[in-house]
Amino acid sequence: MDIKKLVDQLHTLERKVLPLLEKHTTTEDLVKVSNLQEVEVTRALQWLENKGVLTIQSKEYKLISVTEKSKGYKELPERVLISFLSQEEISVEEIKKKSGLNDAEVNACIGLLKKKNIIEIRKDKDLKIKLNATPSNKKTQEEELFSKLLKTKLNENSLNEEEKSAFEELRKRGLVNLELHKERSITLTDLGKQVIKQKIDQDVIEALTPAIIKSKEWEKKKFRAYDIQINVPEISRGKRHFVDQSIDYIKRIWLDLGFKEMEGNITQTSFWCLDALFVPQDHTAREMQDTFFIGNKGSVLKGSLPEEYTKRIKSVHEDGWTTGSKGWGGVWKEDIAKDILLRTHTTVLSALTLSNLKKEDLPAKFFTVGKVYRNEALDWKHLFEFYQVEGIVIDPDANLRNLLGYLREFYKKMGYEDVKIRPSYFPYVEPACEVFAFNPLKRQWVEVGGAGIFRPEVTKALLGFECPVLAWGQGMERIITAYYNISDLREIYGNDLKKLKETKEFLM
Repeated sequence: MDIKKLVDQLHTLERKVLPLLEKHTTTEDLVKVSNLQEVEVTRALQWLENKGVLTIQSKEYKLISVTEKSKGYKELPERVLISFLSQEEISVEEIKKKSGLNDAEVNACIGLLKKKNIIEIRKDKDLKIKLNATPSNKKTQEEELFSKLLKTKLNENSLNEEEKSAFEELRKRGLVNLELHKERSITLTDLGKQVIKQKIDQDVIEALTPAIIKSKEWEKKKFRAYDIQINVPEISRGKRHFVDQSIDYIKRIWLDLGFKEMEGNITQTSFWCLDALFVPQDHTAREMQDTFFIGNKGSVLKGSLPEEYTKRIKSVHEDGWTTGSKGWGGVWKEDIAKDILLRTHTTVLSALTLSNLKKEDLPAKFFTVGKVYRNEALDWKHLFEFYQVEGIVIDPDANLRNLLGYLREFYKKMGYEDVKIRPSYFPYVEPACEVFAFNPLKRQWVEVGGAGIFRPEVTKALLGFECPVLAWGQGMERIITAYYNISDLREIYGNDLKKLKETKEFLM
């Protein structure tokens, strides 16, 4: 270690504090003798510790002191009150005038003295009090302790059992309190003992200013040397939210697999979001507790329906149209289909995309990563607003094996070596399945999405002809939790700045 180089790099505060360390080894002493503020002394000591010049040992203890309320007292109020009493009755009002005590203090003292049977109280036209007997001049334990505290603060650990009891009584009355006190003791290291023997200039130039240049003061003084090895705070660069990074990564997966991106509004009619997907109009998903309908003062806003598709969808729901299905039966109502809602799934974009395709456009593949909204109760695996990863493949030769292949390839690229795919049921796909991924933090398999092949009631009504359409909708937030080591979905949007700074980049 180059001692001279280290001395040349010392900050002005370090230069002021360092020579004092031979005789003063606590922060309190250094503040007194250095004429520096406590924060300046603390900084200087921390910098010197970082340089290996000294070590700092911290000790915490509690000090007892008088409160602001009792700082003006010379003795306890009850002793003042007693001095104006005798075995002759005196009114409380007169006591207040003579003693100078305020109403609250007099009332507190009367209650205390009555409890100790030192006074008698009689209510006439006015409240009158007198002494039961001549009080002892010997100070009580509370008075003894209070007298000490008027002169100095006391360490809580220095009290004996009687003083502890007296302290509790005084604290109940709001006359004393406890305050946490931190004491730092400083010890010079071997390096520090060498440094302190060096000549330490107190007047050095920290920064070159126009005033110093004009006055040529720089010619007479030394410059403080730069310390290029000093510890500096880490600077957190700006970066995109990890959810946005995840979305970009997922989009890249599907684009690389030859898919085109679908886009659309988050508000849709029930027609496109539910009816076009063969969801019956009495399905529980349409109820207010499951779906966010858009409205005002109890009424739901209404949209318009496409005439050509309305006839097909109505027929599909009522009798199956030409799909070979019996439909759901009953009467399909246009008014229900016109309800406007926040989309409950991105499959609505798949329905809109199918309605715009022609035979010559096939085969075709589409995807989207978009927000959906459901009236869910929040817990570790449920959100009411989340992203869904949607995909469809329209191909006369498509089959279930192709669907499973797409899903496994996607999850492999998301870091899952294995997923479980089980049979399930959804109104608009047959066969249908659910995908489960293993959550390493919860140690359980968690459903991450649904998939299947669209039923003819969906494809024929929207395309105008029958064609296999592979479809899936996966919950993005549930998928990315393993990568980010998140156990609760609510943490994803907690916006904890510290966590956001420390979160790793989404780079599989």
